[in-house]
Amino acid sequence: MGRTLIRLIHADPALDLAGGLEAKDSAALGQDLGVLAGGEKLGINASDDALALMAAADGVIDFTTPAASVELAGLAAQARSVHIIGTTGFDAAQEEAIAAAARHARIVKSGNMSLGVNVLAGLVKQAAAQLGDDWDIEILDMHHRHKVDAPSGTALLLGAAAADGRGVDLDDRRESGRDGIGEPRATGAIGFAALRGGSVVGDHEVILASENEQIRLAHRAEDRDIFARGALKAAQWAHDKSEGLYTMQNVLGL
Repeated sequence: MGRTLIRLIHADPALDLAGGLEAKDSAALGQDLGVLAGGEKLGINASDDALALMAAADGVIDFTTPAASVELAGLAAQARSVHIIGTTGFDAAQEEAIAAAARHARIVKSGNMSLGVNVLAGLVKQAAAQLGDDWDIEILDMHHRHKVDAPSGTALLLGAAAADGRGVDLDDRRESGRDGIGEPRATGAIGFAALRGGSVVGDHEVILASENEQIRLAHRAEDRDIFARGALKAAQWAHDKSEGLYTMQNVLGL
């Protein structure tokens, strides 16, 4: 994602690349960002100094790890800057830390930065609001073999949209990892199934099933550019907004 962002920012005359962050033990430290992205030299090298970069930039786009994102959110709060978070896999304490940082920064956080996925979430919310608990909701996500969190951030985003449409808390209705012989499906549950394999960028499907019919809403990511483009749109949108914690639904006006 970092390499994709470098390439897209460099190609957009409305955007300027201030720098790029790497982990302290990364072999990429000190290397030219343009070369790392497979292009021409840009005269900007990869750094591990997050504080200096945050001071020099209007904002940061972050597809890293939960711990790194929380640290960057704190720096964004100090700098009163924009922080776009595409990282997934946060625990409750990390979510609270980001929400606290958003009191002093403009943070856009989403389980998926794709414009298409976020339109899908809007459709899921609308469908769930119109259909009662006699319609079962199941969410299927498939990603490449290297993805470590399950369900994916996108699946949870879609589940939250369904729960919001029904006016319930996702944590109270979520069912994951069914195996063996157990209790039958609970009425009103929102189920998740995660598949991992190969090099799949991201396939997601929301199934709403009643006794005699089904509605299937799906999205397939074919290139990681879609996540970077959505993040860049979010950064430009947030530039003149007030401090707060936003989602891609806000960016898209949904």
